[in-house]
Amino acid sequence: MTTPPVVSIIGKSKSGKTTLIEKLLAILNRRGYRLATIKHHFHTDATLDTPGKDTWRHAQAGAERVVLISPLTTVTFDYPAQPPSPQQIAAAMAGFDLVLAEGFSQAGLPCIEVLRAERNRTPISDPRYRLALAADFAIEDAGPVFDLNDAAGLAAFIEETLLRPPA
Repeated sequence: MTTPPVVSIIGKSKSGKTTLIEKLLAILNRRGYRLATIKHHFHTDATLDTPGKDTWRHAQAGAERVVLISPLTTVTFDYPAQPPSPQQIAAAMAGFDLVLAEGFSQAGLPCIEVLRAERNRTPISDPRYRLALAADFAIEDAGPVFDLNDAAGLAAFIEETLLRPPA
């Protein structure tokens, strides 16, 4: 199986990255694609595991990977010496059609940058990796630009640029 393409949705805090990802997931899911996401979290002191719980205790005792399985979800906690790159994560996601990453603006990934006039009017993404911009204002000479509310148009662009139609 092959590694799925990864596209990162980047932009300043509170620009609408998560909302755009939610819309893209809904549209592409309805079109039959298998989708995964990766969220970049900057805080080094935060853990999603709960201190004192069994999974946390397993990690504290030396487990590098702890998997929690319930009737509704499966959660994997990895405790690597170095955080993996989005590309390394995607390599373990064979079988998915697309991975949408939130953040990772410095990872050299193909990206779509979200710009909101009240937050930032100047793109921060490296033009070598920028697939498109999604903005709530007009932008000239920046490659493909989508209205921030045109998730359907952006989903079609992602489909044409990165995806093969689902079987």
